[in-house]
This record gives sequence, structure tokens and C-alpha cells, in this order.
Amino acid sequence: MWKVLLVEDETFVRESVKEIIRWEEMGFTLAGEAGNGEEALEMIRIDPPDLVLCDIVMPKMDGLTLLKETRKAGIGSKFVMLTCMGDFESMRQAMEFGASNYVLKLSMSVKDLRETLTKISAELTAAKPPSNRLALESAQIQPAQPVSAREKITHPEVKKMIQYIDDHYQEEITLTSLARHVTMGENYVSALFKKKTGETLIHYLHRIRIEKAIEFLRTTDWPVSSVGQQVGFMNDNYFIKIFKRFTGTTPSQYRMSR
Repeated sequence: MWKVLLVEDETFVRESVKEIIRWEEMGFTLAGEAGNGEEALEMIRIDPPDLVLCDIVMPKMDGLTLLKETRKAGIGSKFVMLTCMGDFESMRQAMEFGASNYVLKLSMSVKDLRETLTKISAELTAAKPPSNRLALESAQIQPAQPVSAREKITHPEVKKMIQYIDDHYQEEITLTSLARHVTMGENYVSALFKKKTGETLIHYLHRIRIEKAIEFLRTTDWPVSSVGQQVGFMNDNYFIKIFKRFTGTTPSQYRMSR
């Protein structure tokens, strides 16, 4: 499955885009969504998607700036821009900076979006085989960092980040907060963690949270929504989605099988 990040400040447009396409039938999975460029850039740096479906006009950071900053960070995610009729200069700049295509928001149709996704899928496949990352994550969950593996990590800032996540997994953790905790730049923090541990920060955080969720499902009778909140997932659907990605089953099914 190709991972998609949907970036759009208008909630109605985001929901429409999510609903009009049967994403998984086309080989894509909606891995996340953001309401502005700054939020999206942090998500891209932590766990780069294969495709960013992005509005051009947004608050805080527009789509063109997001595209430029992503390229500056050395991340090669495909970009498809959502734009309004007549905004030809923005379309031209987007294509110049490496966007693969654009879709007109006001006249967006299932046919147009499907054709665009088919084109992007072909480009991604030509560049690299579809990742089996999701399939691997769907297998029975393994410990995030066995003690022996953690002991091999000697980099002080990486050890500090791991300890921070272990201690605060139930709270909101962002790339910004981790970078601030170790007094390092956000770009460097993300790359350093991946280099030293072999995992992205978001993957490690999710693994820790799901491990804790499994423990609660086994030892308490809390509702699934409460379990999700206890481990840092404020959105029930997102908790269920991530849990299933790691374990191959939903939290309720997991509890019933034990």
C-alpha cells in the first residue's frame, strides 16, 4: 500500500476527498491528515508518506512552501496539489518544484482523482516496489526496543528521546516537543533517531503505545475508547486503525481472543 498524507484546511473538502475514493482498492492508504502546512511538514519529517495530496492556499504555511521545505529536507514524497480554477501561477510553480499533478477542487470528480492516483501509483511502482511495511506491521507485535537492543544505543540524545517517549507516551508527543527536550533541530532529531534505532520516531511511538494498549486490554475491563485515551490516542478510529496495523486485529477482537 502507498501511504497518503491529506493536507487541506477546509474540513468539508478533506472529508469529501476521503469519501469519494475507495483508497485501498487503488493500492493507497490514508495514513494521516493535516489542516495546515506547518502541521503537515512535521508529520512528513517524522514518517514520510509516498504521496502528499495538498491544498495550495492554507494558513500558517501554504502548499507551495510545504513542497519546497519537503524537498529541502531531502524527502522525495510525490505531491499532487489541490487548487482553484484560474490559479495558474501557483500551478506553474508547483509543477516547477516537482509536483506530479494538480486537481481542481471545485470541479473535482471521482474520475479525475482516480486517474491521478493511477498515474502516481505507476510512477511510484517504477521508482520502487510497493513497500511491504504495512504487511510487516500487521504481523504479531514485537517489543519496540528489547532491553538488549536499547543497551546498544549509546547516543545520549537518542537515549534521552527513548526515555522521554517511554515516560510520556500517554501525552501529546510531537517532533517539536522531542527536539526541544534534547535541544536539537527538528530535522536533525528525526534523521538521527532513524539512523541510530532503525525506526522512525512516529513508528517507535506507535509501537510503545500499542504495547501498552495490549497490556491494558489483557489486564482491565476498560472500554476500548478508554484504553486508547490511556495510551495517548484521543481519536478512537485512529487508535483502532493503528492497533490493527500492528497486530492484524482490532482491539475488541484482540480482547475477545484472549
